[in-house]
Amino acid sequence: MAIFFLPVVGGLVYLVLGRARLPEERREHQARASERFARGAAELDELVVHDPEPEWLGGLSRLMGTLGASPLLRGGRVEVVLGIEDQIDHLARVVDGARETLHVAFYTLALDDTTRPVLDAVVRARRRGVQVRVLADHLGSLPYPGWEAARRALDEAGVDWRYSLPVQPLRGRYQRPDLRNHRKVVVVDHEVAVVGSMNLIDPGYEKRSNRRKGLRWQDVLVHLEGPAVAAVEAVFAADWRSEAGEPPPLADRPPAPRGDDLVQVVPSGPGLDRQSALRMTTALVSGAQRRVGITTPYFVPDESLLHAVTSAAMSGVEVELFTGEIADKAITTAAQRSYYEALLSAGVRIWLYPAPTVLHAKHITVDDDVVMLGSANMDIRSFELDLELSLVVRGDGPTAAVRDSEEGRREVSHLLTEEEWAARPRRHRVVEDLASLTSALQ
Repeated sequence: MAIFFLPVVGGLVYLVLGRARLPEERREHQARASERFARGAAELDELVVHDPEPEWLGGLSRLMGTLGASPLLRGGRVEVVLGIEDQIDHLARVVDGARETLHVAFYTLALDDTTRPVLDAVVRARRRGVQVRVLADHLGSLPYPGWEAARRALDEAGVDWRYSLPVQPLRGRYQRPDLRNHRKVVVVDHEVAVVGSMNLIDPGYEKRSNRRKGLRWQDVLVHLEGPAVAAVEAVFAADWRSEAGEPPPLADRPPAPRGDDLVQVVPSGPGLDRQSALRMTTALVSGAQRRVGITTPYFVPDESLLHAVTSAAMSGVEVELFTGEIADKAITTAAQRSYYEALLSAGVRIWLYPAPTVLHAKHITVDDDVVMLGSANMDIRSFELDLELSLVVRGDGPTAAVRDSEEGRREVSHLLTEEEWAARPRRHRVVEDLASLTSALQ
């Protein structure tokens, strides 16, 4: 419409925002990571699970492998860590265990009173001779005062750090500015990985307005050991090579099995084609036989995901959406609410987590078998515009841990009803419908 009514302005906007594609060089690096997954699967076939239970999981793992994910690997140990104090303590202990290499990547990275134990551990690692590499998303970290403090600490310790996806046109470094690296990754000595939804910043995101309102973000951290760690590190290596020009050294073989969990590592974003995060999410919902739980701060589905969720509910599957009563993005929240009527009428139960907590966790549980955890929201931005990293896990322990967290949220959340939603003011409906028109840009 902009090109039609304002050809010059619309054309310029299209050049900036029209195509969700990263530079070709970065796409090649991501393709090499996917090739590494394929080579590893061929060389270590004894670790690959070809016919898992439930049966639909095999189809999902093959689909994701076609779209650039690792194979589904046996021998994983997955631990879910909840609560900011435990998460910070866990990260600091993992980093303090580094002896040779430490790879760190966060969308938002800051040094403040909350994150100091982790940044101090990173500095200690470098000072004892560990090869430390740190990636911080340029636009995701730059606005926060704590980033400048973190940058100084890293520089003083001699840490090799880089901006991820920098928007620095005067230095010849530029791509569509709203394509961001939203991954959260820590890998230690090729043996241990930590991923999830948590940025390395105070839960109030260092904003006075958030502190006045008492807002605190609630996240999930995932500790991983076993062969799938090599796949997580390969994703970091692709991102590092895109910024530094050369890949970090990787282990010749994946770590030995450490547990009984099956794990598939799924990178997604504009560095890969064919919408792997969206296809994964839709396939997970469609695979549910008894119940599915979706936890996300932003639920702005495209038509295929909306149909999958509502079809599951109408077919008798117990479908629950856990989301916040409030969120940090007003337009995105309004767009999300525009879908509540369709969800409620299909039988989806919507649980609103009470303010002032911002529910920032992202995971999907399917029956009592499978859980997906990671950095990806269930919205078009995460599906199309952000680099994300997710784990699909088949394991009793991690699935039960996430189910327990759902139960805890259910106990304190408000269950939205059709009658309550239908009674909301008309002006709210107008705002929600207008906001839904911008879904593809959020």
